[in-house]
Amino acid sequence: MPELPEVETVANGVHERTHGQTIRSVWTSNKPQTFKSPPDQIADMLTGSRIERVHRVGKTIVMDITRSRKPAQFLVHLGMSGRLLVSTPDTPVPPHTHAILTLSGGREIRFVDPRRFGRLSIAESPYEGPGREPLTIPLEDFIALFRHRKTPIKAALLNQSLLHGVGNIYADESLFRAGIRPRRQAGRLTHAELARLRTALIDVLQHAIKLGGSSVSDYVDAEGVAGFFQLEHRVYMRTGQPCTVCGTAIQRITLAGRGTHFCPHCQH
Repeated sequence: MPELPEVETVANGVHERTHGQTIRSVWTSNKPQTFKSPPDQIADMLTGSRIERVHRVGKTIVMDITRSRKPAQFLVHLGMSGRLLVSTPDTPVPPHTHAILTLSGGREIRFVDPRRFGRLSIAESPYEGPGREPLTIPLEDFIALFRHRKTPIKAALLNQSLLHGVGNIYADESLFRAGIRPRRQAGRLTHAELARLRTALIDVLQHAIKLGGSSVSDYVDAEGVAGFFQLEHRVYMRTGQPCTVCGTAIQRITLAGRGTHFCPHCQH
C-alpha cells in the first residue's frame, strides 16, 4: 500500500499538472467497491468545479474544489494498487480504470485500481485524517502519543489514529535509523529514544519524498514513473542480507500482522 511519501509524490504531481483547471466532465465505472460516496454524487459535485489545490492528508489525496463559490473536497485513497494518473486523451486508457475527470486544459485525471481496495468520496467539510501529521508534529506531542502504551513500538507507528501516513516500509526504516528494536514496548522508550525516533522518521519520510517514494509493487507517480527510495532501504525486504552498518544479517519477524525487518546488532 502506498505510504506517506508515495501519496505525497502523487498529490504534488497531480497538483502541478491540474490546479486552476475546471473539471468539464466525469466518467465512473460504478464499481461499488471503489466508491464511498455514490458515483452520481461524485460526478455531480465534480463537474464544473475548479481544482484549487491537490495535497495529502495522511494516506489520502485531497483535491480542494470550488463550484459556484462553494468549497468541497474530492478524496482519493489509493488502497493497495490504486494509481492517480494525469494523461492526455490519446493515451490508451488502462484496464481497471474506475474514474476519468476531463479537464479544461485538455488532460484527464484517471483513477486506476486493479484490486479495487482504493476509495473515492466527496467531503463537504475539511478532511483532517485519523491521526497526527508525522512531518510536523512537535516533539512533546510525539512523545505523548506513546506514553503508557504497552504495544510494541512498530505496532504503535502503524496505528493510523496516532500518526497517519506511516506504514510498514517507513516504520522499519525509521526504527533502524533510530537504533530501536521493533518489539520494544512503546511506553517504555525513553525521552531520548523517542526524540531520536521522531528525527529518524522525519528524515526518512522527507528523503523518500525527494526520491519519489518506494516502488516495491504497483506504485508509480502521477505520470506513471516509479520511485527510487527502494534503492536506499537499509532493512525493509532485505532479509538475510548484511546490515549496511555492521554486516550482521537482517532478520525478519511478524509483528502486528506485518513482516518486520531489523538488524539484531544495531537495534536495541
